[in-house]
Amino acid sequence: MRQSISHVALLVRDYDEAIAFYCGVLGFDLLEDSYQPAQDKRWVVVRPTGGQGASIVLAVASKPEQEAFIGNQTGGRVVLFLNTDDFWRDYNRLTAASVEFIREPATHDYGTVAVFRDLYGNLWDLLQLNEGHPAAV
Repeated sequence: MRQSISHVALLVRDYDEAIAFYCGVLGFDLLEDSYQPAQDKRWVVVRPTGGQGASIVLAVASKPEQEAFIGNQTGGRVVLFLNTDDFWRDYNRLTAASVEFIREPATHDYGTVAVFRDLYGNLWDLLQLNEGHPAAV
């Protein structure tokens, strides 16, 4: 049997500001942005450039109780892991784009990692796994 995770939903406040951050600042590709009349919402999907794994569905909170979770879907833990083939290239690019890193780069036995916040406060790992690691890019 073969299975994979195709999408992960991330609550956002506004489609266009989310697209501007994920595509304009992080450099992701916009895979789809289409209106879904049956639900009166947009289907917005982004993925890191060159990525082959799961994509992110940018989902505007549709109920007041969902709004409380924007930026805190995992209770303050890292929610997503951006795996890269060149940590320093991407760290320097994101730093130059004023992305806030809350944990400075550190090297561990598995690779190099730093933690940053997205525009809503969600925590992300920027991660370059060591060559030979099963999940390395």
